[in-house]
Amino acid sequence: MDIIQSTELPRIISVLRQGGVIVFPTETSYGLGCDPRNSAATGKIYRIKGRETSKALPLVACSSEQVMSLFEVTPAVQDLLKRYWPGPLTVLLEPSDMSLRRQMPVFKDGLAAVRVSSHPFVQALACAYGFPLTSTSANVSGQEPCLSAKQAEYIFSTLEPSRRPDLIVDGGELPPSEPSTIVKVSPQGQIEIVRQGAVRL
Repeated sequence: MDIIQSTELPRIISVLRQGGVIVFPTETSYGLGCDPRNSAATGKIYRIKGRETSKALPLVACSSEQVMSLFEVTPAVQDLLKRYWPGPLTVLLEPSDMSLRRQMPVFKDGLAAVRVSSHPFVQALACAYGFPLTSTSANVSGQEPCLSAKQAEYIFSTLEPSRRPDLIVDGGELPPSEPSTIVKVSPQGQIEIVRQGAVRL
């Protein structure tokens, strides 16, 4: 469970391509990331967190374009994205290709929770990787999210080796923050707030 700097992008991408799980900084807290198409990697995140597999894993993408290439984005959703992305707004979206749902065990009720992070490292990583990554808070379920690499190292080092992330990316200490706001947008454009967080609509 090495701690490395965010500048070491090639190594981070290599770990992800090999099915590894990383801890990385976002605009809200440190997150647990992996390739959502890798069921062994997503399974490891559920084990690390002690999280029920019935709960979906959110995704972070590098841009609205990356999201629109994979998910159905209605005009009403597009308006939201223009106003709040990049930033802590997560939108529940359907995949544009149903085979994506079979590839990624991150959907709940046919929807994936997706956002474009305003953190420059997250954007650089998702762009360089070429696909959205999981980004669930770096913690054991029920505990506070980690706000530094050292805190993540301390918490995860107490777990058995099979439940430890493969790599921790040090992005410095983050200020306390609310989690992202999660919304669902109906075909008619009505916005339902699933979880109130940092963004007020």
